[in-house]
Amino acid sequence: MNGCITMSTKEANRIAIIEKVMKKEMKQHRAATLLGLSTRQVRRLVKRYKNDGAKGIIHQLRGIPSNHRIDEQTLDEAVKTVKERYHDFGPTLAHEKLVEHHGVTFSRETLRKAMIVHAVWHPKRKKIIVLHPLRDRRSYEGELVQVDGSPHDWFERRGPRCTLLVYIDDATGKLLWLEFAESESTASYFLATKHYLVAYGKPVTFYVDKHGVFRVNTRRAETASVNDDNGETQFQRAMNQLDIAVIFANSAQAKGRVEKVNQTLQDRLVKEMRLQGISTMEEGNRYLPTFMEAFNNKFAVVAKCPGNVHRPLLPADDLDDILSQHYTRVLSKQLTISYQNKRYQIQTDRPLYAMRHAKVTVKEDLNGIVTIAYKGKNLLYTIVEERPKATIADSKVLNQAVDRLSQRLGIPITIVPSRIPAADHPWRQPFIMH
Repeated sequence: MNGCITMSTKEANRIAIIEKVMKKEMKQHRAATLLGLSTRQVRRLVKRYKNDGAKGIIHQLRGIPSNHRIDEQTLDEAVKTVKERYHDFGPTLAHEKLVEHHGVTFSRETLRKAMIVHAVWHPKRKKIIVLHPLRDRRSYEGELVQVDGSPHDWFERRGPRCTLLVYIDDATGKLLWLEFAESESTASYFLATKHYLVAYGKPVTFYVDKHGVFRVNTRRAETASVNDDNGETQFQRAMNQLDIAVIFANSAQAKGRVEKVNQTLQDRLVKEMRLQGISTMEEGNRYLPTFMEAFNNKFAVVAKCPGNVHRPLLPADDLDDILSQHYTRVLSKQLTISYQNKRYQIQTDRPLYAMRHAKVTVKEDLNGIVTIAYKGKNLLYTIVEERPKATIADSKVLNQAVDRLSQRLGIPITIVPSRIPAADHPWRQPFIMH
C-alpha cells in the first residue's frame, strides 16, 4: 500500500491480534476479549483487513465532519453579534448573553474557540499559582459578612468615577448589599450599613480591611489616655453599640471572597449597566437589587448548616443616632465649642458657670445635621462663627476630589505621579569627598 497511514496506538496494537486470527492461531472470541470488542466487530475488522490492509483498521469516520457540528453560518452570526454588541465581553459572559437574548444553543467552549479564531478574544496567559492557607466557609448565613469598597470607573466615563460598597456573606457567597457612593468614607459606610441592617438585621461579625474608616492606624491610638474615643473609629464605636464584632484582615488574600467578587463585579456589573444604559449613581443604585438577585441565583451556594443567624434590630437600636458621627468636645468659659471650622454657642437657662468645661457630645447624622448633647439631652445652640475649611483627601478619593476642584475652577488639573530617580541618577551615587 502506497502512502502514509496515521493511526492511534490502540489501532496499531489491533493489527497483530487480527493477523493471528487470520492465521488461525487465535480464536475470534479470544481476540474479542483481548480487544474489548464483540465477536461480530472482530469479524468485521478481519474482513476489512483482508480487503484494505492496515487502512481497514482505522475508524471509518475519521476525517468525516460530524453530523452534530455547528453550522458555520450560525457560528459566524454569533461571532458577528459578539463583535457588534459584546466586543469586550469574555467567552463566559458573552455566551450567557447569546443564550439569554439571541437563542444560541451551542456550548461556551465552541464560542470561545470561534472568538479566538476571529481574534475577538485573546486567551490569557496562565497565572503563576501562589498558594495561600485555605479557610473553610463559615457554617451559617450571617455568621461572617465581608465588607469592602471598590473604587472603579463603573459607568465607563458616562458618569463620574465612584466606589461600590460590597457586603458578601462568607457562608453562601451571596451578595447581601451593594451600594454606589462617592468614596469610602465613614458617612457612606454608615448609610450603606443602615440599609443593610434594615434589610437583613444584625450579623454576628463584619470582616473588613485596615482602612482608616474601620481602624485607627496611628500609634497614638494605641494608648487610650491620649485618645478620648478609646482608640476607636466611628465605625467601631457604632458596631460596638449594635453588638456586631469587627475583624480586621491582615492581607487582601485573607478576605479573598470579597476581593474576588470585586473583580467579577468590575467585569459583569459594568457591562450589564452599559447594556441597561445606566450612567449615574442614582440609576445604578436602583438597578443593583435586580442585579444582585440574578447574581445570587447563579453563583451563591448553600450554607453548611441551615438557618440564618442575623439578629433582628431591637427597639433600643436607634440607627439614626448610632450611625451618626459622635465627637467629644469640652465647653469653654463662654459655653462655646468648635466643630468642622464652625464655632457653636450653647443657649441655656442655667447659670454659665454650671456648664463651664463640661464634656458634650457632638453628633452629625447622615444628612449632615449637627446635634449637641449633654448627659443624654440635646442642647440649643447658635453658630457664631464659620471659617473656610481645608480638605485633606486620601489616595482613594484623590481622583474624585481633583475632578470636583477642576469643575469648580473651570480649568483642567492633572495629577503628576511622584518621580522615582533612576538607578544611575546622581542622587543615587555615593558621596565622595575630594
